[in-house]
Amino acid sequence: MAKEESGRIKIRRALLSVWDKTDLIDLAKVLSDLGVEIISTGGTQTELKKAGIKSISISSFTGFPEILGGRVKTLHPKVFGGILAKREDEEQEKELTEQDIKHIDLMVINLYPFGEVITQKEVKEAEAIENIDIGGPSMLRAAAKNYRWVAVVANPKRYKKIIQELIENEGSLGLQTRLSLAKEAFEHTAYYDTLIANYFKELFSLRVKELTENEFPPHLIMGWEKLQDLRYGENPHQRAAFYKNCAFKGASISRCEILSGKELSYNNINDLDAALAMVEDFPEKPFAVVLKHTNPCGAACADTLDKAYEDALASDPVSAFGCIIGLNRVVDMATAQKIHDTFFVECVLAPDYEPKALELLKRKKNRRFLACPDLLSPQKSKENMVKAIKGGALVQTPDEHQIKEDDLKVVTEVAPTPEQIRSLLFAWRMVKHVKSNAILLAQGEKTVGIGAGQMSRVDSSKIAVMKAGEKAKGSVLASDAFFPKRDGVDVVAQAGVKAIIQPGGSKGDQEVIQAANEHKIAMVFTGIRHFRHS
Repeated sequence: MAKEESGRIKIRRALLSVWDKTDLIDLAKVLSDLGVEIISTGGTQTELKKAGIKSISISSFTGFPEILGGRVKTLHPKVFGGILAKREDEEQEKELTEQDIKHIDLMVINLYPFGEVITQKEVKEAEAIENIDIGGPSMLRAAAKNYRWVAVVANPKRYKKIIQELIENEGSLGLQTRLSLAKEAFEHTAYYDTLIANYFKELFSLRVKELTENEFPPHLIMGWEKLQDLRYGENPHQRAAFYKNCAFKGASISRCEILSGKELSYNNINDLDAALAMVEDFPEKPFAVVLKHTNPCGAACADTLDKAYEDALASDPVSAFGCIIGLNRVVDMATAQKIHDTFFVECVLAPDYEPKALELLKRKKNRRFLACPDLLSPQKSKENMVKAIKGGALVQTPDEHQIKEDDLKVVTEVAPTPEQIRSLLFAWRMVKHVKSNAILLAQGEKTVGIGAGQMSRVDSSKIAVMKAGEKAKGSVLASDAFFPKRDGVDVVAQAGVKAIIQPGGSKGDQEVIQAANEHKIAMVFTGIRHFRHS
């Protein structure tokens, strides 16, 4: 059999086997009207019968019954021979005739909903395993491999265009269409197998306790599904899209509900993700953070949410113009009123909102309000952090190391007071969310000045002091990495800082400690650092 000169193939026989029955009947009716012989499996054939569309059962086509409760039905030489035959090859055509195997020109296949099943709460292992499709991916791959002669449709969203092309071309599909469909089929099976591989990785790690946590696999496999195209990327000339990990369980921007406001931008989502990480780190008391460009302008813990927000905003109200707000409690009316009265706000992220509070907040039409109920029952993700680089990726475990009072090593003549220790621990937990080089000043459990992202630590120190102003007097300081020289300590001492928390470990430690002693500043070492380069 030869292809037409246009590269089109006539669809004479089609196999339909779908879990998702969306628009199935529309496609099947057109195929039937065009005189295409339809082969179908179990549930698909039932749907076709209801619509009065004639089809041949897979068992009749293969001459072999479905067995093992449906586990084996399409895995048969008459199916795969009909898909994979190279039709310009005379020897293969002769072989098909000898074995009574008929060509299959169109495969319409979608798979058991493994991804949906494993995201359900408390799903049983046996149920997950039974939703691993075997025959479907095999047929998709076979048909995609032989796209020169076979069309394969894995996505119901393509049916309308397929129908249009079939009608316009008297039951034929072009080479470009078949190649596009083949690409989609391989993308689909790759994504599907990735979900399964990640499920088994988690299953294995739960079973085999001696495995080290966050073991890095020899191959990096990620199963992300596109949620939406975005208006643009970081800048208007860049294209962008937003993807989600369907198997992820826990708080995520991809799982939030947008309650009000316009569509999120690339930068909004990036900032909201940073806000979410900060909020998750402070579950014990009401906490608020105000941030810009993934860096906090201010953050605070307090006895009430509205007070935490008031203190966070007061840390640097000038920089907060056009900010993202993150909150760890349900937004009440008192907090909503303060947010409503705040100048330009881009987005607010919280576990939820009291009805009247949300009603008030929604009066500002352009502000986005996101609800993240997973924050109410927090569970830390075991996901490694992945950063794409040109031609590769960097992978690391999350920075989740927590410092307690007993871990602190006092290295100066003056020891911090209990109140200073409480403030130092707050500052240390918060400084890890500031881009390096990072210096953070705090009074109690609220920031008063933050210096972020400078190439030298002394410059970050100067910025933090400048931001704090008079509030630097009596404050404590957290540095995400060690002070290499005493100059940073001298700067903050002149501003009135009284206690410092830093990793230590520099060749200049003795010089830095001496400076602290001269200024009668208490200093403690943590032994670890909190670099955040991106």
